[in-house]
Amino acid sequence: MYEVSVIIPNFNGEKYLKDCLDALLRQDFPSFEIVVVDNGSKDGSVQYLGRNYPQVRLIALEENTGFCGAVNVGIRTSQAKYILLLNNDTIVQKGFIQALVRDIKRSPAIFSCQAKMLQMHDKSKIDDAGNYYCALGWAFADGKGKPEENYNKRKKIFASCAGAAIYRKSILNEIGCFDEEHFAYLEDLDIGYRARLYGYENWFCPAARVYHVGSGTSGSRYNLFKVRYSSRNNVYMIYKNMPLWQIVLNFPLFAVGFGVKAVFFACKGFGREYVAGIKNGFEISRKNKDKKVSFIHGKGKRYLKIQLELYKNILKKL
Repeated sequence: MYEVSVIIPNFNGEKYLKDCLDALLRQDFPSFEIVVVDNGSKDGSVQYLGRNYPQVRLIALEENTGFCGAVNVGIRTSQAKYILLLNNDTIVQKGFIQALVRDIKRSPAIFSCQAKMLQMHDKSKIDDAGNYYCALGWAFADGKGKPEENYNKRKKIFASCAGAAIYRKSILNEIGCFDEEHFAYLEDLDIGYRARLYGYENWFCPAARVYHVGSGTSGSRYNLFKVRYSSRNNVYMIYKNMPLWQIVLNFPLFAVGFGVKAVFFACKGFGREYVAGIKNGFEISRKNKDKKVSFIHGKGKRYLKIQLELYKNILKKL
């Protein structure tokens, strides 16, 4: 049995696979497997993998199940102690797996550890140094565009970016896998939030370095699909993870935050899609009441701590 399963979701990403897989195969960690879960690609990805990477375990799905569906298939077929999720448009650096395993082993309370993600086109700049959420309803990546030397310390983070992060399989078995209703976008923030409610931690691991193209599947930073699903999933994530009193408490700030975003995306020509996503978020919340995280009685301090973080993260973002 492998200690680590590296799971790579792929959808029409054949052009990225060689660099991604070759870098992984140069890792000298003694016990890991590589699993590529293909989401019904039409670009020859499956055939390319079959011809060139027989040592990679390939799971070929017939249709696109989204990021969540793909990684969940990989997670459920894995017998490893740790699950390492990796985007296909990445190139890991020397010692990547060792660093993440070493950090997640520091405490049984650690659910996930995220790597230091660097921009592929400017390797001196941060792409993502930890995911955060704030009381305005905004999700953001710490450090984006800033010098990478400013992010060399381990730190607790709100959640790990699933583009390059390791997760403890036993905790996934306890709290559940990625919510496939998300399909894509904010699913990693959602599962990190859920783990926090259960009392677990997420950490940033700067010793694990990886270069990331970014938007390798969606193709651009802003597009109709991404804008709609991001706003949709944001509403759904709030509903799932916050008890009613916390939603009411944050509602004035949410109104401001969502309003600012609506104006921002309207200026970029995506206003209707953003608002449609919010409406869809309410609809899927009503349909998925069984997925709402039940309030954990006797753990009021845990909710208060998270709420204070949400306030603090406004300042971090601004």
